[in-house]
Amino acid sequence: MTRKPSLKTPRLKASGRNDALFAAACLAVLAGVGFCSQAKAQDVTGPSVSWNGALTSDYVFRGVSQTSENPAISAGVDATFGDFYAGGWASNVDFGDDTDAEVDVYGGWRSELSGWTVDLGGVAYLYTGQPDGADYDYVELKAAASRAVGPATLGVVTYWSPDFFGASEDEATYLEANAAFVPADGWTLSGAVGRQWVSSDLDYTTWNAGVAYALTDHLALDVRYHDTDQHDFGEAYGARAVASLKATF
Repeated sequence: MTRKPSLKTPRLKASGRNDALFAAACLAVLAGVGFCSQAKAQDVTGPSVSWNGALTSDYVFRGVSQTSENPAISAGVDATFGDFYAGGWASNVDFGDDTDAEVDVYGGWRSELSGWTVDLGGVAYLYTGQPDGADYDYVELKAAASRAVGPATLGVVTYWSPDFFGASEDEATYLEANAAFVPADGWTLSGAVGRQWVSSDLDYTTWNAGVAYALTDHLALDVRYHDTDQHDFGEAYGARAVASLKATF
C-alpha cells in the first residue's frame, strides 16, 4: 500500500477512531466471507500469501511527505483467494507530534472484465501514538480499472472518504490517472497525475514519474520524482526525488 494524510495542521474531530476500527473489522469479515464463498465455488484449499518490505528515503503519499522528509521502513502482507484479497501494511511516520506509525488494513475484489482489470475495495488507515483527541484514523472506499495496451498498462483509480484525516467531518475524493511501460526486461517506467479534493478547500494536484529496475526476482530499486501545485501548504508538499529498495516474497 501505498499509502496517507496531508501534513497541514489538522482540525480535531470528536469521532473517527472507533469508526475506522469498525470499518477495518468489517473489511476483514467481508474478505473472509468472500474467501469462503470463492473456495466453495472453485474447490480451492487455501489463499495465496505474499510478503513485501521496503526501505525508502522519504515516505511520500499523494505527493506529500509523511515522514518530514526523513527515511521510512515498511512491511506488508497480502492474501488472495480467487478474485478476493485482503492485506495489511505498516510504516513509520512523522507528523511532528507523538504519532509514530501508520497501519493500513484493506480488502476487496479484483477481476478481469472484457480486457479490463477491475478492483473494488476499501482501506482503513490507523495511526499509533497519535495525540488524544486527534482522531487521525479514517477509511476510504476504492474503485480502480486498468488495461494492458501492448507493453504499457493504463489505469484510473478513485478513493472516497466520508470523514477524512484530521478534518472535522470533511469528505474527501482522490482521482488519479496512471501509466506504466516496460521498455526492456527488468525495467519499468511509470507515472501518475492525481487530484485531491477535500470539502474544507485543502485541494491540490500531484504528479510523479520514475523508473524501477528489478535487481533480482525478489528485489527492485525505484527512483521517483514527486511534486504538487501547492508548495505554499508547507515543505511536505514540495518537489522531491525519492529512492526506494523494495522486496517481495
